[in-house]
Amino acid sequence: MKLIKEIADWAYSLAVALALAIVINAFVFQPTRVVGSSMEPNLHNNDYVIVSKLNHTFAGTPDYNNVVIIDSRVFRDRSIKDDIADPVSTYLSVLKLAEVDNHIWIKRVIGKPGDTIEIKEGKVYRNDTLLEEPYIKEAMRPTTPKKVVVPPNQVYVMGDNRNNSSDSRYIGPVPVSHVLGKVVVTL
Repeated sequence: MKLIKEIADWAYSLAVALALAIVINAFVFQPTRVVGSSMEPNLHNNDYVIVSKLNHTFAGTPDYNNVVIIDSRVFRDRSIKDDIADPVSTYLSVLKLAEVDNHIWIKRVIGKPGDTIEIKEGKVYRNDTLLEEPYIKEAMRPTTPKKVVVPPNQVYVMGDNRNNSSDSRYIGPVPVSHVLGKVVVTL
């Protein structure tokens, strides 16, 4: 009987610890592994970062130049189920027990609601002002000029490796609800 009680106590303690870990990872902070080269030279493939989820939890808009993780599936609504499932799969990827979901991207905030973002001649302008971007890997190859006004409750994000990044140039502005957190520590 004593052994059964001890096993039950351990099982209860593990269940509480697991539930607490899921809540913390879903709503407070989570470790995340960088996948790909879109944020070079600042973040590299397999780097680890700690992401603060507080802005997402309290529906805040990130600031310019914040490095954030986003849900790139911008044409679908996010739910509480996503907020719980995404950190679990990300945590498993940090432990290298699973691959990172390919819809979770890490990018830099370039534009906020109401901003006009214009890309011309390989340069980025925000509200007609050329951005000084010492963090980018190399000059962006010129492409077809693009001009976007960032809608309310959305942000415009780009990777630091502009020539090798899928970002708002391809998926459009990202709803603030899809900005899952801000990188606060790089390991």
